[in-house]
Amino acid sequence: MIDRANSNSSSNNKSNDLMRLRIEHTTTFTYDHPISEAYTEMRLRPLSANGQHVVAFTLTTEPHDEVLMHVDRFGNDVRHFDVVHPHQRLMATATSEVLTPDMLVPDMAPLSPLDEFDFLMPTPYAPFAANLMRFAAAHIVPDDPAATAQALMHALFTSLKYEKGATDVTTTADEALELGLGVCQDFSHIMLAACRSQGLPARYVSGYLYNSGQEAASHAWVDVHIAGHEWLSLDPTHDCAQSSEYVRVAIGRDYADVPPTRGVFKGNAKETMDVKVMITKM
Repeated sequence: MIDRANSNSSSNNKSNDLMRLRIEHTTTFTYDHPISEAYTEMRLRPLSANGQHVVAFTLTTEPHDEVLMHVDRFGNDVRHFDVVHPHQRLMATATSEVLTPDMLVPDMAPLSPLDEFDFLMPTPYAPFAANLMRFAAAHIVPDDPAATAQALMHALFTSLKYEKGATDVTTTADEALELGLGVCQDFSHIMLAACRSQGLPARYVSGYLYNSGQEAASHAWVDVHIAGHEWLSLDPTHDCAQSSEYVRVAIGRDYADVPPTRGVFKGNAKETMDVKVMITKM
């Protein structure tokens, strides 16, 4: 399936101010015995929003099958396909070309009541646990929500150590904070809970971070809504705001809303998933 932006779009007038990145994201599923069917759902097409523009996108599968698309509740592009014949290997490759802005171009519309509810409430990944509440309360900047969000980001960066393998995809924010260790998903969940507990609506962002052409991986950070209809896009893993090196793919309440890959299969087999991501500056 191929998407290509309209070459006459007015957004191209700003292309000289944007970074152009190419992302190749390959996911390979292998099974130790043949399976009879596999249904897969993917959120891999970058967003065309907040100053970011998708120039082109393709998703190919092997074995080849029809790829369908829908848009979820948060405006994310969701591709899904069903392989209904026996197989032991399934590969999906998403290739994107994206123009990214120097900084987030915020949504100026006010939050809808549903968005305000979703981005203020605790979730299973980002609960209002006692240790998270104490962490948040210790870094409030009175009468300055933007400074509070930035203080929380910096405090999290300095108090949590980045360590691969210390947590897994099921780890919650309170568990990671107690460990003092985590990866970008954990940093983001802690910041979500901390902001929300102080009345700051916040949403989880899934995407990529360009790293000079080296092999990359999916990344996560947080958007915080400030009164006056402004969003700040902050990365607590690196203690910085979103820049042109960031590619936004999906947003949601927490990781559960935006996994790059989700699916089920039918058969008596053990599944192994391998993911490779390459990001190149054009």
